[in-house]
Amino acid sequence: MADTVELFTSIGLSEQKAKETLKNGALSSTLRDAIVQAQNVLGTSGVDKTIGTLLYSMASRLKDTKRLEFLSINIAQRKISSELQLAGEARSALKWADGKVIKNEVDMQVLHLLGPKTEADLEKKPKPQKAKVAENDVKNQEMSVNGDVGFGETKSLMEQLRGEALKFHKPGENFTTEGYVVTPNTMNLLKKHLEFTGGQIRTRFPPEPNGILHIGHAKAINFNFGYAKANNGICFLRYDDTNPEKEEEKYFTAIKDMVEWLGYTPYDVTHASDHFQKLYDLAVDLIRRGHAYVCHQKGEELKGHNVPPSPWRDRPIEESLVLFERMKKGLFAEGEATLRMKMVMEDGKMDPVAYRIKYTPHHRTGDEWCIYPTYDYTHCLCDSIENITHSLCTKEFQARRSSYYWLCNALDLYCPVQWEYGRLNLTYTVVSKRKIIKLVETGVVRDWDDPRLFTLTALRRRGFPPEAINNFCARVGVTVSQTTTEPHLLEACVRDVLNESAPRAMAVLEPLKVTITNLPENAKSDVRVPDFPANEAKGSHTVPFTRTIFIEQSDFREVMEKGYKRLTPEQPVGLRHAGYVISVQKIIKDSEGKVAELEVTCCSSETAEKPKAFIHWVSKPLACEVRLYEKLFLHKHPEDPSEVPNGFLSDINPHSLEVIRNALVDTSVKTAKVFDKFQFERVGYFSLDPDSTANKLIFNRTVTLKEDPGKI
Repeated sequence: MADTVELFTSIGLSEQKAKETLKNGALSSTLRDAIVQAQNVLGTSGVDKTIGTLLYSMASRLKDTKRLEFLSINIAQRKISSELQLAGEARSALKWADGKVIKNEVDMQVLHLLGPKTEADLEKKPKPQKAKVAENDVKNQEMSVNGDVGFGETKSLMEQLRGEALKFHKPGENFTTEGYVVTPNTMNLLKKHLEFTGGQIRTRFPPEPNGILHIGHAKAINFNFGYAKANNGICFLRYDDTNPEKEEEKYFTAIKDMVEWLGYTPYDVTHASDHFQKLYDLAVDLIRRGHAYVCHQKGEELKGHNVPPSPWRDRPIEESLVLFERMKKGLFAEGEATLRMKMVMEDGKMDPVAYRIKYTPHHRTGDEWCIYPTYDYTHCLCDSIENITHSLCTKEFQARRSSYYWLCNALDLYCPVQWEYGRLNLTYTVVSKRKIIKLVETGVVRDWDDPRLFTLTALRRRGFPPEAINNFCARVGVTVSQTTTEPHLLEACVRDVLNESAPRAMAVLEPLKVTITNLPENAKSDVRVPDFPANEAKGSHTVPFTRTIFIEQSDFREVMEKGYKRLTPEQPVGLRHAGYVISVQKIIKDSEGKVAELEVTCCSSETAEKPKAFIHWVSKPLACEVRLYEKLFLHKHPEDPSEVPNGFLSDINPHSLEVIRNALVDTSVKTAKVFDKFQFERVGYFSLDPDSTANKLIFNRTVTLKEDPGKI
């Protein structure tokens, strides 16, 4: 055995790959003979990696060993020097050429060159119209990948991931993927899979229902649903509900709400718990096949990577079957026994746990079960059961890829392909469920939807449009490397959307009363304000204009300063939309010497000299509360001990929330509903908070306006 492993590693296989190959008797025998044939041709014991890779690929595909010598010799002589030749040219020169394999290879190469077929490619249409329809379809596909509607001109997620997506296998061609393990039954299983799916791409978004989704999940949602949608496929929402201790109804509901809020409709909503009986039966089968055993090592002993080998690893199969049944019947205490799989993961961890005992009622199955499967056992099997084609997951799961393939193959089941991508990280925040719970428990934030957090419920409450979040995910793109992004990039996407969708209103956060003395006491007129000044055809609203108005305190200075363009005793200012210019006549102060009121006169802006600035104002306004948000943490990386030695709780920004309880807003917003969004002119973008009542509207500042910081 050691000699064979050494032989396989000599052609470029890793030691782990060599050992895995050795477990497949037919494959290892074919590969060994192929290497010997190549060595005879080369007259040396050394076979370089290029030849070795082709020999392995040939051996894993070959069904008739009569062809072994011919192919091995041609590979050694470099007459066959590529995968394309191996699958196509070599076969076409022989009577036994496999037309289906050749077609698959041609299709794969076309996919690499042109990308997946669009609906227009699949439809039979008259030739003159085909090009036009295809062109429109491509545009629609790129727009629709972020949801059910187009969201502006931001490049779609599929445009961004085009380079990575070209590496993806076509449905049924899983075996073409690097690292995929081919068994004697693989092609038959793939055939049955294709018969069931009809060649359709099937993905899944598989969150744990033990917390609220965050901005990183938005990328995963866009990737899984977007990739399926762009390829006319389907995507499941599957709850990984295998840990009853931490799962609650509110998390199930919130997760589905957020997926739909982002614009996606799952093909089906499933649960790992839907398959508990099937998963248990497969575990029994795994034991019978000699690939799993019941172990009594304690949980503390199993932590980390230098776990001592289990003394129960080689216990008889029948004994493990009896003990596993006793685990199911509740005859062991928690922690007294686990079911472990006989395999080594890519990170060196041995024999991961497949089942553990938990005497906790399950959210959906009640007390029917007291043993629950782990992620390492459940995930790939649920993917297989649901005939998933592309199991898309973040980079940290790469260490579990070998166990994913091993388990499906150990049970002789259809094996999907796992593809990893870099997760999305943001600075100035934490997204760990444990740390968010700590922020809630210590009163730093109110709950999971506090607008200073980057959970999706918090971003919705703050007023971030779902289109903006999807556009942000598209701009960040999908790469295999981890990315850390600044929040201002997300905020820029928010402004882009709100600038086109949030109607204008006028609000004064720190009011200063202004009396226009040359207007009659009972003077009142209606002023028309466009909802979108850049496009007045999109509608308008009216606001009252009377003798008493309110302006921002910061829009008046008693002493003129160089560069200041707003109202002073020497400098008039225009009133936006009103058609008036006002000039200060008298300053009224309170007992503390603070400016409390201004008396001014007004004249038409048509006859007055053009003022240096126009300011916003309100008249007969509504009182409201305004909440202004800043970054929750002072440092970019609050979890990094080198930046924040005393931990993330010591890094809270004391000015992350400012509440203005007596702001004033014009009456155009009085019928607003929760989450309705507005641009308060010259102030920022705001959204109506769920805390609002009929008597008191509450607005959250979503983002500030995108203005030149030096402009006043």
